[in-house]
Parts: sequence; C-alpha cells; structure tokens
Amino acid sequence: MKPPPFEYHAAASVEEAVGLLAEHGDEAKVLAGGQSLVPLLALRLARPAHLIDINGVGDLGSVANGSGLTLGALVRHRVAERSEVVRRANPLFADALGLIGHVAIRNRGTVGGSVAHADPAAELPTVLVALDGEVEVRSGRGTRRVAARDLFEGFLTTSLAADELLTAVRCPAWAAGTGWSYQEFSRRSGDFAVAGTAVTLRVEGGTIAEARIALSGVSATPVRATEAEKALAGQRPSADAWAAAAAAAAAGVDPPSDVHGTAAYRRHLVGSLVRRALAEASTRAGGGS
Repeated sequence: MKPPPFEYHAAASVEEAVGLLAEHGDEAKVLAGGQSLVPLLALRLARPAHLIDINGVGDLGSVANGSGLTLGALVRHRVAERSEVVRRANPLFADALGLIGHVAIRNRGTVGGSVAHADPAAELPTVLVALDGEVEVRSGRGTRRVAARDLFEGFLTTSLAADELLTAVRCPAWAAGTGWSYQEFSRRSGDFAVAGTAVTLRVEGGTIAEARIALSGVSATPVRATEAEKALAGQRPSADAWAAAAAAAAAGVDPPSDVHGTAAYRRHLVGSLVRRALAEASTRAGGGS
C-alpha cells in the first residue's frame, strides 16, 4: 500500500526540526527509524501533511553515562544493544533492547522513536516506568524533562505537545547490588509481547531493600505493580515471596482481551512472568532463590 501524500522536510539540526514542528504542529510527524511510523503511513492509519526527517541531526546519536544513562533520541536499538557503556550503566535496559522485534528492525529503530511511539506492549517504555526514567524534550519555548510516569497517557499517546521534539532518554544511576530481569511472552520470536515485565531487586543484609516491577501489555500504558512491590519490601528472598508478589501483580491488573489473548490469560501470564523475573533478579543481586 502507498502512504497518503505529504510534504517531506529533512531537518539538519534540532533547531530546524523544532522550528518545523512549531510551524506545522498537529499536521506534522517526526521520522526517525520509521519502524512504527512507516507501516502506519502505508496502512493510512496516519495521515500527516508534513513529515520531518531528523536522521540528519547528528547531535541526537550520543550515548553517555554520567549520573545515569543518557541516550540521544536517534541512537539505534542495535547500537545501544551492543554498547558496553549501556550494558555497564544499565543492564536491564540492555537486556530489553535485545527483545525488540528482529535484528533488521533494531538496525533501524531508534530509542527515542520507541519511547515516543508509546506502545504499551513495547519494552523501552516499560523499562523507563520501572526505573523512574525520564525524557528530554525541546520546543521553541526551551528544554524540559518529563518523568516516565507523566509521559505515557494512553494507547500510542504521550503528554508531549505537538511542537515538542523528544531529544534524549535518561535513566537514573544504577545502584550497586541491584539485580534485574526482563521477561515477556510472545507468540513468535520478534512479535509484540502479549505481556511482559521489567524487574529490579536490591537486596541488603539478606532482605529486600527495594523492588521495582513494571508491566507491559496489560493496560493502555506500562504500569507499575505497586502492591507487589510493597509486598516484597523487607522480605527475605524466597520462592514464597516471589509467589505472593506475583499473585499481587496479577490481581492488580485489568488487562484487555483481544485476538492474542483473553484478560484471564494475560493475568495468568503476569503472575508467571513476575515470579520468574523476581527469581532471576534475586540471583543477579546475590539474594539466591
């Protein structure tokens, strides 16, 4: 299928891209990797009058680790997946990258594009929610940061204004002794996950000091399993603790039913995936079980 007609703009700088967004607003879409936007155009589910290509903006391709991991919006998934900086700075983020689609998709897809697309089944939005990450956005009014908890508002919907460009994704510094796991289930390798979970676990003195659990594919946005997190605080790592937290996570969601699975099936998956992820995260944190 062919996309509807649009006017193409190749931005050479962030300032030029922001200026074009200010000029065209809701009538414009930003093209980065194109792995989500191009299919929407081909199916005519998206009909922008203007397409702003930011692939020529070299400033958006950096990876840095200072007081936390920062990735420019144009960093390709495959580049970040192979980056030793990303792996050392945030192993959960690194593991999630390897689960995105197929290698061909990761070669073109971008970190910023995945987050801005806001698919509730996607891996990177779920990781950002789990870690209390944030994004940096630019507009003619200046630069601001938006916390992940305030970014995702609904299915494929964010709180970013029509004239704002997502320029970077940030994760807090990784705490020493933190274990991690990203678990998901899809019908076939490379398919969107029916359900998934991003988990971190910090164990101190033989007890759980902090647990973070975010879920994908169970709501219009990634969600935190806060009751499950509370159930783990102060507990000793054990199979019983994982089972109780998994049950709390499953009970706390009201997932949709669709052709890929019923609500009951997704709820069952949440329990299984959270239990498995907690066990793996605990082992990596040195907590055993």
